[in-house]
Amino acid sequence: MALPDEAYTRLLALRTGLRLFERWSAQQAEAAGLTPAQHQLLLAIRGHPGPEPPTVGDLAGYLLLRHHSTVELVDRAEAAGLVYRERDGSDHRLVRLHLTDEGARRLEALSALHLEELDRLVRDLPAAWRGLAPVLRPRGPVGPQRAKAETGTSSQ
Repeated sequence: MALPDEAYTRLLALRTGLRLFERWSAQQAEAAGLTPAQHQLLLAIRGHPGPEPPTVGDLAGYLLLRHHSTVELVDRAEAAGLVYRERDGSDHRLVRLHLTDEGARRLEALSALHLEELDRLVRDLPAAWRGLAPVLRPRGPVGPQRAKAETGTSSQ
C-alpha cells in the first residue's frame, strides 16, 4: 500500500519545523554563551525526574550519546563552571551531576525563551502537522528508557 502524496508533504513540514526549531535553539544557546550541547546537558540535569540527581549514564540516555562522549561534555561544562560532580551518598561508585548557580541561571533564561517559542509554534502549527499525531505515537519504552534501549547505554 503506497502512502499518499499528502503524507510526504506533512512529514516534510514536520521535519522542516523541527530543524528550524533546532537551529533557533542553537542560536539562542550560543547567544547565552553556551554550546548547543551544553544547553542540552544543563536541561537534562535539571529536567531529570526522581529524587536523586542524574548520573552520567542517565545523561547519556537523554542526550543519545555514548558514555565516554557524555563524560567529555561534562568535563567541558564543569571547566566552564556550569556543573559539578558529587559522589552518591549510598553508592560511592556513582557520580551524580548538579548545576552550579551559573548553570542554573543560564538554563532558566534559555528555558523561558524556549517555552515562549514552543507556545508560538503550537499556535502556528500547520494543520498538516496535526494529521501526523497518530503516526508519532511512540512504540515501546518512552523517555530515557527508550533512549537507553536504542543506544545500549546504562544508568551508571
